Amino acid sequence: MTPTPDDAPAWALPRIVVAAPASGHGKTTVATGLLAALRRRGLDVSPHKVGPDYIDPGYHGLAAGRPGRNLDPWLVGEERVASLLRHGASVPAPADVAVIEGVMGLHDGAVGRRGYASTAHVARLVDAPVLLVLDTTAQGRSAAASVLGMAAFDPGVRIGGVVLNRVGSPRHESLLRAALAEVDVPVLGALRRAVEVAAPSRHLGLVPVAERAPESLAVVDALAGLVEATVDVDAVLDLARSAPPLTAPSWDPAAAVGGPAATTGPVVAVAGGPAFTFSYAETPELLAAAGATVVRFDPLRDAALPAGARAVVVGGGFPEVYAEALSANTGLRADLADFDGPVVAECAGLLYLGRALDDAPMCGRLPHTARMTGRLTLGYRDAVAAADSPVHRAGESVRGHEFHRTVTDPPHGRHPAWRFDGADHGFVAGRVHASYLHTHWAGHPHAARRLVEAASR
Repeated sequence: MTPTPDDAPAWALPRIVVAAPASGHGKTTVATGLLAALRRRGLDVSPHKVGPDYIDPGYHGLAAGRPGRNLDPWLVGEERVASLLRHGASVPAPADVAVIEGVMGLHDGAVGRRGYASTAHVARLVDAPVLLVLDTTAQGRSAAASVLGMAAFDPGVRIGGVVLNRVGSPRHESLLRAALAEVDVPVLGALRRAVEVAAPSRHLGLVPVAERAPESLAVVDALAGLVEATVDVDAVLDLARSAPPLTAPSWDPAAAVGGPAATTGPVVAVAGGPAFTFSYAETPELLAAAGATVVRFDPLRDAALPAGARAVVVGGGFPEVYAEALSANTGLRADLADFDGPVVAECAGLLYLGRALDDAPMCGRLPHTARMTGRLTLGYRDAVAAADSPVHRAGESVRGHEFHRTVTDPPHGRHPAWRFDGADHGFVAGRVHASYLHTHWAGHPHAARRLVEAASR
């Protein structure tokens, strides 16, 4: 790990990683319920998610009362992961405990990279014990063999306890507990098969919190009650407290952008609201550190860009669900079509800036049309900037990810934004940079600095 500076002593931050052998075992149920249950006890809880996912952190944030943050070695570099954990657990106030939900199976990471960016990788980087959630459907004593295999596969990962999920009966639970005792792995909770608390989902996963706030609050409250009734929360806290002191220095957005910029604080308008929920908490922090005044706007409801806006950021989300409502907001569409400052758009933002989405007129700032398909495009990408833009220089290497079921026609402009997988992608048109690629600016903080400098000009 990075040596700790003299003014940043090691921090005995209790922390735990909630993982599973595969997707669908109940990680989000246990992690979200645990966050809410710990908060009910009066603890300040810092929520984190392994991987690039935007939706789970929304539920985590609702449960914890502070922003959910991502820990993804692919997007930010493994050298920053522990520092980003420390930063997230420090703001707005120091947390009493951090809960980190894993991604996919414990050892599943970037394809072909031997577990890089997996939950196990992150658990090693932050030196945290693992609470394994295990779907026990149609399993008996073999469950212990599964847990033992998960632990032995990577000796650098410590599985400190198991939560049994979808247990069929008291007899089934007794059998499972006896089997886990044989391999010296404590059972810290057991959820019955008949008990299900779930948020509704659609084509890209769970429905984001911002789209269904009252229902989301009810789901989180129910999950807290479920965990309190079925999980030994005290034992989980003891396991979290067994993590050694965190020695990595805290990530500092001002240091990441090279210190405060010499600007008059240009207004950078950042899209939000139900249609544009995909963003990382560090993005506005970096923009502010670079000298910007960050102002949120909602393309579903705001008739114009924020007053004095000098740059615009439109991230990801579900514009296809709100295409008609976005189209009906003609005032904002006209504002964006005529806006002469730098614009950065990712995925949903790309669709919104085009001519039409599923035949609904959009902003018309870019020449493409977009439509939904039945094919999911998903995965990490090694990309190279194909042209100079307000956020990247041509030839610059960037790591990102794609996650969408739409396509654009054409797929790229005369000046593409990126080249990856042997093809051109996205658009650089004037002062607009737009593509399907999601990036995490903590891994590329110069993007925030360049955007603010471009806005100042």
